[in-house]
Amino acid sequence: MDQSSSLKFLGSWADSHTHRVRLALKLKGLVFEYQEEDSVNPSPALLLHNPIYKKVPALLHDGRPVVESLVILQYIDETWTDNPIMPADPFERAIVRFWCHFADDKLGPAVGLVFSSAGEGQKAAVDQVHGNLKLLERELRDGAFKGRRFFGGDNIGMLDIVLGCGSYWLAVFEEVMEVKLVDPDTFPLFHAWLRDFEEQKEVKETIPPIDKLLEYARGIRQMMLSLSTDTSTSTTTIGAPATGSTTSNNDAAVEEIGLLQESLAL
Repeated sequence: MDQSSSLKFLGSWADSHTHRVRLALKLKGLVFEYQEEDSVNPSPALLLHNPIYKKVPALLHDGRPVVESLVILQYIDETWTDNPIMPADPFERAIVRFWCHFADDKLGPAVGLVFSSAGEGQKAAVDQVHGNLKLLERELRDGAFKGRRFFGGDNIGMLDIVLGCGSYWLAVFEEVMEVKLVDPDTFPLFHAWLRDFEEQKEVKETIPPIDKLLEYARGIRQMMLSLSTDTSTSTTTIGAPATGSTTSNNDAAVEEIGLLQESLAL
């Protein structure tokens, strides 16, 4: 009996964490039912299966939910052992887990800050991204991943999935925000890895078209700018905050932007 026949996956088309799980399922050759979710207005099913975080992705296997992308990736690899995405050696597995957490705790937030800031704050965020990429470049040059085509070796592994399903936002942000994040001269190994990753058949089938991503990012950026303008003008002549619907609408917009920004992170 095909165990994958009982898989259902709840995700959102622009969410990088959704892309991680979708790519892993493709690499494993698993069949699944997909349910598109609104990241701002989660369905009753998503609220039922992920009541703690109330967000995608969520994987249902035989009706049992597994949530949070890193947890889901490890669950998939342990449940369906063909085409492994984690190394067999426990020490190498530990290294992969460490750099996966680095992507979520350090690199991803820095990239998100580039998108949500301006002026000197944005410059500092760009410097943060560059500092994090230098660490990855060093690992590719001299560290645990030296001489490898992918972080996983000859084939895409878990760290490739985690870093790659999100790194395409770097190019999107470069165009939308007019900043340079991945300079091929400064980060030649990371740049070459990313280009190779993006050319893989399963990756092309997973990542949305660049024009659609650009439109999405520009829409969120415009929403942020509009909110900033509304906030600066929603005061009375004596400087007191306006009351009533304007405040509540702004609060709702802030919440929506925060949820959408999460989907832009690595």
